Amino acid sequence: MKKFEFELSGLAGVGICIMIGLMVLGNCVGDGIEKMADKDRYVTVKGLAEREVMADKVVWPLPYKCVSNNLDDLYANVESNRKTIVDFLKKNGITDNEINISAPRVNDREAANYIPENIKYRYSAEVVITVITSQVERVIKLMSSQAELMKRGVAIDQDYSSQTRFDFTLLNELKPEMIEEATRNARAVAQKFADDSNSKLRGIRRANQGQFSITNSDESTPHLKKIRVVTTVDYFLK
Repeated sequence: MKKFEFELSGLAGVGICIMIGLMVLGNCVGDGIEKMADKDRYVTVKGLAEREVMADKVVWPLPYKCVSNNLDDLYANVESNRKTIVDFLKKNGITDNEINISAPRVNDREAANYIPENIKYRYSAEVVITVITSQVERVIKLMSSQAELMKRGVAIDQDYSSQTRFDFTLLNELKPEMIEEATRNARAVAQKFADDSNSKLRGIRRANQGQFSITNSDESTPHLKKIRVVTTVDYFLK
């Protein structure tokens, strides 16, 4: 009889241990589920940073054409126009190393497969003088005074393929502060969301810097550039 009571008491002890173990396990599982639920709670926000800057480089093509029925005369006209344009540029502060002159592209119209009727000049030559400089403001002023070249007998043959290009090359200097600003703006948005939802903002789950874009601020002012970056950040919530 005593043996039976001892065995019964032992079984009760084992049962109690099992119950305690299950309770501890349940608490651990509950904490784990709660932590997993917290990890699944996050908000995705975007932060924007913008700058308007002046271009620091300009590529300004100045194409011109000459025509003649004599190659020697054609060459003389090409050289005369070249000298007129270069003198105009240098007089207005453009240096020799900022001036690039292409070789003349000569066309013999009578040697073409199709010869237009009543052509007046047999030969034509095309030359492009290109200014590449960081003197952006100076070039802008010169562009508005091209009429001076016309007074000297030189017509600039500007078309779509020879448009002036303004570039901004100092993006790497702006990147750190713009990324910082965009990230700060993203956090402000996330904090507002957390406050409105009675949550607490925690650490970053994932962040994407985004691509920088450089566009013209306006079609009429291509020398003014708008730099833009949008960062995307996931923040944990609790």
